[in-house]
Amino acid sequence: MDPLNENEIRVLACLIEKESTTPEYYPLSLNALMLACNQKTNREPIVYYNEDTVRGALDSLREKRLARPAAAGGGVTKYEHSIVEVHNLGRRELALLCTLMLRGPQTVGELRDRSERMRAFSDLEEAESCLEILMKWEPSPLVTRLARQPGTKEPRYKHLLGGGESATVENSPEDPIELLRREVAELRAEVARLRGMIES
Repeated sequence: MDPLNENEIRVLACLIEKESTTPEYYPLSLNALMLACNQKTNREPIVYYNEDTVRGALDSLREKRLARPAAAGGGVTKYEHSIVEVHNLGRRELALLCTLMLRGPQTVGELRDRSERMRAFSDLEEAESCLEILMKWEPSPLVTRLARQPGTKEPRYKHLLGGGESATVENSPEDPIELLRREVAELRAEVARLRGMIES
């Protein structure tokens, strides 16, 4: 499969996510998809796409057979993903891949927790076995395990839909400012999640 750019990855991931988390609103209109892309929770990085950006990503995803307009029911055009027709992915693998697409490299524990809205995993071993499937995917791997960073206990996993291979990203120590930015983003997301639990 041709590598996807960042806009295509975000748009495709949002279609996959919303199919599971808000099935009553899926397929998505262009406006709903733009709002999903620009959502401030469960996203890393946070982006500010306009309709033209989303429409351009949809057009190129259609050429790659990964998204398409849904069967017309009159009124506003809506869009759906078709990644399972290109890659015969199960629901568990699709949930993990989607979470990696939405939030970047993560540990197996983070992936298990963050994928729960789409597909619950009974334990870390189940999530890890699904990641192994994605790492051995034919004709080419969809996920790789990154080299463990100095001072960390757990390796992180990264999707390969944007092209590229494994470990160079984590072999060199990261910029401390970038590490702080990621930690702040994760803490904000955790606060938002806890606030949602308290308010519901």
